[in-house]
Amino acid sequence: MAAPVLLVIAHGSRDPRHAATVHALTARVRSLRPGLRVETGFLEFNAPSVPRVLERLAAEGTDEVVALPLLLTRAFHAKSDIPSVLREARARLPRLRITQADVLGPSPLLNTAVEQRLYEAGVSPGDKGSTGLVLASAGSTDPEAIAVIAEIARELRHTGWCAVRPAFASASLPRTADVVRALRADGVGRVAVAPYVIAPGRLPDRIAAGAEEARADVLAGVLGPSCALARLLLTRYDEARVPVDGAMSA
Repeated sequence: MAAPVLLVIAHGSRDPRHAATVHALTARVRSLRPGLRVETGFLEFNAPSVPRVLERLAAEGTDEVVALPLLLTRAFHAKSDIPSVLREARARLPRLRITQADVLGPSPLLNTAVEQRLYEAGVSPGDKGSTGLVLASAGSTDPEAIAVIAEIARELRHTGWCAVRPAFASASLPRTADVVRALRADGVGRVAVAPYVIAPGRLPDRIAAGAEEARADVLAGVLGPSCALARLLLTRYDEARVPVDGAMSA
């Protein structure tokens, strides 16, 4: 039996860099697992939409799809609109088995991706003890998502950074510039900003503007098509298949 198709569900953006980055990431996933069919669908702004991809797969005779939200936390999109889109698709396409995988974070692989981007931006592992880190995420009104970001900041602090504090580009406070200034006020001599976002767009640009405004020493790139992130997509895909495979063998 053919392996389930991996459908990566991205939010979408009017910024063309967003879709380009998502496609680069899915291309990296394909390179890590040749033979696995990987498709991309968007919730809005970009094509193809998730329903159109699922309809095409069903028309081609695909039996099973693992739908993987390209999200770092379990906020609104993971809890509400993606499940709604998939429920509607199941009702319209009853022969297509659709399993929703878990969101990407938290994961040690994401922490690895964050630090790799910081190293690429000019921070060396030996600098960690003298560098304060701003972990800047998009932001959310969901308390669970905010708590996850705070926990990730604590985990990164334990890897040797002299301080790690969360910041948010929207919906929540504090903002990136305020956290950079707070670290300076606490006596941290060098401050780096790490965007905890996958692809470029309006909110990542806001993070970058805050880092520039407060004169952070280092601004890392978005996570993008990093090897660690691509490996994490495959991990979530494999985890989603376990209950299905177990049920089939029972």
